[in-house]
Parts: sequence; C-alpha cells; structure tokens
Amino acid sequence: MGSARGGHLAMLAFSALVAGSFSLGGQVADELAPTALNAVRFAIAAAIMGAFVFARGGVPRAALRAPWRYGVLGGIFAFYFVLMFEGLKTAPPVSAAAVFTLTPVLSAVFGWFLLRQVVSARIAGALVIGGLGAAWVIFRADLEALMAFEIGRGEAIYFVGCVGHALYTPMVRVLNRGEAVLVFSFLTLLACASVITIWGIGDIVATDWAALRPLVWITIAYTAVFASAATVFLIQFASLRLPSSKVMAYTYLTPSWVILWEIALGQPVPGALVLGGVGLTVLALLMLLKD
Repeated sequence: MGSARGGHLAMLAFSALVAGSFSLGGQVADELAPTALNAVRFAIAAAIMGAFVFARGGVPRAALRAPWRYGVLGGIFAFYFVLMFEGLKTAPPVSAAAVFTLTPVLSAVFGWFLLRQVVSARIAGALVIGGLGAAWVIFRADLEALMAFEIGRGEAIYFVGCVGHALYTPMVRVLNRGEAVLVFSFLTLLACASVITIWGIGDIVATDWAALRPLVWITIAYTAVFASAATVFLIQFASLRLPSSKVMAYTYLTPSWVILWEIALGQPVPGALVLGGVGLTVLALLMLLKD
C-alpha cells in the first residue's frame, strides 16, 4: 500500500509541474523552434539528473546492457515534446491540456497489448467520461464545432505526440530490467537530449540565443528542471508502482492546473461552459483512482 501511495503522490506532483509547461510554452512557442528549445532543455535536465546519479555512485555497468532501450524511450519522449511545442504555436494552453487528457485511454490500450493489464468496466467508464470532458474543452463547448469535428491544427499535431506519450508509460515497465529509477531516468534523458540535438541541429545553429527575451530562458529553465528532470523521475517512479491506466489518470488534473497557471500569469479564464468539461475530467480521475 505504501508503495502505491508513493506512486499516487508522485503523479499528483507530476500533473502540477507538467501544467506549467503548457502555460509557459504557449507564451514562447512562436519565438524558438521546438527542437532548439527542447534540445537545450533536455541537455540541462540530463546534466541535473546525471549530477544526482554520480553523487550516488554513478551508473552501474549492468544498467548499460542493452543501451538501445534508452534510445527507444528517449526517442518516444523527443517525439512527444517536439510535437507538444509545435502544437502550442496555435493551440490555447487549456485546449492542449485537454488533448493531453486523452492519453489515459491510449495508455490503457498500450498497457493491455504490452503488459496484458486488464481494464475493468469502471475504469473503462471513467476513461469515456474523461474523453468526453476533454472533447468538451477541445471544441470549446461548441456543439456545432463538435458535430463538424473542427479540430485546430495545433490540437491535431499535439494529439499525435500524445500517442507517443501514452506508449511511453507501459514501455518503462517493459524495458526496465531492475535499474534504479534515478539511473534509468538519467539514461533516458541523455538519450532524449541526443535524439533531439541530432534532429534539430539546423534549428539550434540558426537560433540567435543572445536575442531571446528573458521569458524564453525562464521557460527553458522551468521545463528543464521541473517539467523534464523532475517529471521523468516521477513518472518512472510511479510507472513501476501503479498500473498504466492509473499513472496516466493524473493527466486529467492537467487542465485544472493549467487554468490556475493561466490565472497566475494574467491570462483570461475560460468560460463557464468550458469549465464544465474540466469538471468531467476531474470526475474521471476520481473514478480511476477508486480501488
């Protein structure tokens, strides 16, 4: 029970920290190429996590067996985060956060295929309610837009990235061979930084780093420390203690956290009808967490 409780607390912190990257990322997404921003961000995150790992004795030789595992996880993470910031160029932060809440459904599907984690009728019902709440927010409580299935370009791009994020959660269990969470997280971050650097080397070289305004550097710092190093550790910690569907259930809190972030950053609050969709996602979370 204690182990499971630790996983729940880790994901509660995860949802709050991830929400900040939506609000901050939405304000600077047009000022820096997604690959350039994420390459620097993950290089910093890997350095921070590496400092913790080497302070505790370094990377055991056993953890370096089958290094392709970190390449797979790092590649999935790179795919997700680059598409996230590409989507935030046009998708409002709350709407993007609603797209993120579709990952539990996808994660449950991947969890069944990869780990044979069975989804009960209650969990399936919660996923449906959460999906309806997400759609409510994504279509901005506009029934005509929903019927016409008018999805914004940013939301569509980000949804593709979320498919990768949903796959990542069960893959942690599939590929972990008993490595400590810190070591596994560090090697995954290092692989992710390497993949994005290779992917975006042209954008990195072309960026005028000295001309970036302070908010861009604040966003890079926040996403590196809190939305990368911390959240990678938290999600891997939780993934080894909770079923995939429960790990990803906490994504349903993200729109609520984003609204608080938006208020704190002086942005307008979504309308009351949109908030109804957020309420459904919170209900889905409570249903998913019930034993």
